[in-house]
Amino acid sequence: MSGGDMAKPLLGHRSTEGDPSVVPAAGRTIGVLGSGDFARSLAIRLVCSGFKVVVGSRNPKRKACLFPPAAEVTFQAEAVKKTDVIFVAVFREHYSTLCDLADVLAGKILVDVSNNTEINHHKESNAEYLASLFPACTVVKGFNVVSAWTLQSGARDGNKQVLICSNSQEAKRTVAEIAQVMGFTPVDMGCMSSAREIENIPLRLLPAWKIPIFLALGLFLCFFTYNLVRQVIHPYIREQKNKFYKIPVEVVNTTLPCVAYVMLSLVYLPGVLAACLQLYYGTKYRRFPDWLDQWLQHRKQIGLLSFFCAALHAVYSLCLPMRRSHRYQLIETAVKQAMEKKMTIWVEEEVWRMEIYISVGIIALGLLSLLAITSLPSIANSLNWREFSFIQSTLGFIALVISTLHTLTYGWSRAFDENQYKFYLPPTYTLTLLVPCTVILAKVAFSLPCIQHRLLRIRRGWEKGRYVKFVLPSATGEYSSGETSSNV
Repeated sequence: MSGGDMAKPLLGHRSTEGDPSVVPAAGRTIGVLGSGDFARSLAIRLVCSGFKVVVGSRNPKRKACLFPPAAEVTFQAEAVKKTDVIFVAVFREHYSTLCDLADVLAGKILVDVSNNTEINHHKESNAEYLASLFPACTVVKGFNVVSAWTLQSGARDGNKQVLICSNSQEAKRTVAEIAQVMGFTPVDMGCMSSAREIENIPLRLLPAWKIPIFLALGLFLCFFTYNLVRQVIHPYIREQKNKFYKIPVEVVNTTLPCVAYVMLSLVYLPGVLAACLQLYYGTKYRRFPDWLDQWLQHRKQIGLLSFFCAALHAVYSLCLPMRRSHRYQLIETAVKQAMEKKMTIWVEEEVWRMEIYISVGIIALGLLSLLAITSLPSIANSLNWREFSFIQSTLGFIALVISTLHTLTYGWSRAFDENQYKFYLPPTYTLTLLVPCTVILAKVAFSLPCIQHRLLRIRRGWEKGRYVKFVLPSATGEYSSGETSSNV
């Protein structure tokens, strides 16, 4: 499809007054070939949207009870004769059974809604294969990314986009009008060659989440191994104490906040790197490296995984007193205190540290919850750009700062205690501070007026080393032109 066609709106304004050949989208007769789950859901949605529906089935008497009463269920040949737009809701391997209807289908619009079981399972897309079987028909690929549940419950409870492609602009416009009346948003994907990509979309499992998930798992395994060595292996080797019972809860609970904290900092680190590159090159028009571009695109998923780990950490922390080992240790401490005749073990510094630590942690989790909620499309669409930017950028950075305070109050003065260095390994929280503190210091540096002003100029189009023409008056009153560097 040419670039000019892509620039045209899919739904153009057409006057239907005085033209009896033009049938309004709502109220026209739509055909459906097939009697499976998707065909039934499609018929229900079409009827609810005001269309007349005729369903073609090989056994109409047995299948009629599965469709709404307003839909006419008849034999396939009879159904095809009553409409010009037909949804082909059968599997690819059954397309050949429709070849007997080739003469009746000639000149009609066939909407292929099928999907494959594997990505790129066939050399050609299902829609292209259907078009090769019925060359006298106009084939449109569409509605394959919409589930049967969405069709039955309405577009408000599912994905509203309907991806459409075809070699006929008029056929795409007709199907787009039908989709719009049904409550969906038609999206023009171009010519029939795009059908292969459209059919692969429902088969992809979280394509935007693979890198963030592997990143989170990698961090979890690294921190889990590190904590296992410090909390379990070290006491077993040095003191012959069996601490393996800590693995399911305590070691995991020590690992989760590390992952959440580092992942949160990784949301804002690519923005810092991008700003540094813009300052270094003095322009915003230089392309970022591919790895940084991919990183910037995955920030939403990284942030949601950070929130997930933080939420799990909160749940695990609440469950710590429920463990049998905790109860035994509590009784053991009480017995030991009684034997030593100690009246109180109250430590004012530890009490304040723990109070601040928990309070700051709750605030950080609350801010992370706000960031996660506003990243949902339904919530983000209700915000203007300034509101969304304030929450995701400003409040997000505040969440990172508060999380840093949460980590520092947890460590307190223990970072300087030599007993905390097991196998000469520093405490885990000291390692997690490296990336977040780097991001915070960089953000503070970018807020300095000299750097902030230069960065703002670059993002508004200023370029280092670009020459700007100027005009100066001469002594005779005439004007002479010249040029100077924009660095001046």
